[in-house]
Amino acid sequence: MEAILILAELDNINFFPANEKEEVLQNVQTILSTVKGTAPLDRDFGLDPSFLDAPMNAAKAKLIQATIEVVPEQEPRAKVKDIVFDGDGIAGKLQVKVKLDITLTDS
Repeated sequence: MEAILILAELDNINFFPANEKEEVLQNVQTILSTVKGTAPLDRDFGLDPSFLDAPMNAAKAKLIQATIEVVPEQEPRAKVKDIVFDGDGIAGKLQVKVKLDITLTDS
């Protein structure tokens, strides 16, 4: 298992990842960047947006809980090890950094 740090944002989607590690990282980024209920064929995919309008401390707690639950459920090769927040609470911007353990099957 290997610890990886990823951001919850999608810049470029690679439909042909070079290896399993890239595939897992992209899957987790997609999970963390998708609002639950918006994926047409899988309405349970993604994060529950109930944390969005909560006060900052409550939003962080809800987001931690949701991330810890949803990532291994939707990408079983990834396990959340740590979550770090960056951003300005006054401006209402929160960037999430997730540290993962990834178990590769094609080693």
